[in-house]
Amino acid sequence: MATIAHSLFCFDVLVASLEKREHLTLPQVQHFWARYQSKDEPGGRATLQPDHLDNSDHAASQEDGDDALSDSDPGLEELSGDEGEPPAEGPADPPSTLQIPSISRLQAASPSSASTSSIPSSISASSSRQALDDPSSKTSSNTSVFSFGRSSQQPSPTLKEEQYPLFVTWNTVSGRGHKSLRGCIGTFESQELSAGLSSYALTAAFDDTRFAPIELGELPSLAVHITLLHTFTPCAHPLDWSLGTHGLRISFTYHGRRMGATYLPDVAVEQGWTKEETVVSLMRKAGWSGRSRDWRNVADMRAIRYEGKGEGCGWSIWREWRAWIDQDSENKK
Repeated sequence: MATIAHSLFCFDVLVASLEKREHLTLPQVQHFWARYQSKDEPGGRATLQPDHLDNSDHAASQEDGDDALSDSDPGLEELSGDEGEPPAEGPADPPSTLQIPSISRLQAASPSSASTSSIPSSISASSSRQALDDPSSKTSSNTSVFSFGRSSQQPSPTLKEEQYPLFVTWNTVSGRGHKSLRGCIGTFESQELSAGLSSYALTAAFDDTRFAPIELGELPSLAVHITLLHTFTPCAHPLDWSLGTHGLRISFTYHGRRMGATYLPDVAVEQGWTKEETVVSLMRKAGWSGRSRDWRNVADMRAIRYEGKGEGCGWSIWREWRAWIDQDSENKK
């Protein structure tokens, strides 16, 4: 299950990239977030020199394949690798040293956005041309979309980390609380969380071709949402899934081409769609141009349902938490 610590980690990776500095590791973020949550409890402010953190780094893994994306798509996905339920093993306990990367005091300037999209933020995944019946096949694309996550340095685990397929979504939030999609990229291939989250946090921020790369001045307006996927099950038919519980991934043949698309579990409910409307929307995102009532007539329709619980946070949460870390670090010197 995704956590706020995962979201804070993605924020820290993005800010560090924009400021050209080192970011905290995922184990450090998880430790400090737990400490921050307990800071007002009696004895909650212990030393910031924990005895189970690591500051060593390793490069994130990359993956192959292309995404399919139309300019009207409300989200972007990356589909590669097999679709099975990933293992859920505990993260490593790294060694005992800690050096907190310093950050600049970012000014809370008026939010700005390089995005001209009017797409609602509630739609968090979109088209893929990858056939569901061939996990080893690569997707084809009519747009230029990176097919692998960006490389980002992460701690080298002593034990195998938790692995999940995942999506990272960046939104801009207006003064009235309205969210607009700013970037979304993910993968159905299981990723170790330290490497996968750091890689896709940057890929979604900088390489979603529908938007200009996120800039430093936009940070005060940003929010991030993380979704970890699990329990992939072939559907008996395209409507063999539950609204609000399952995400849906489909593939079909149209005009001699194999097409595919996916929506994450929250999309259909947030849009107020029925299951049939969701399937038709997915088909259109994949490139189908037939009449809505004819959706059942496409050749070789296949569907896979999956589950995933998302979590997110906004800039203000990250900024307050990170300032607390810096202040407590100064107090302990």
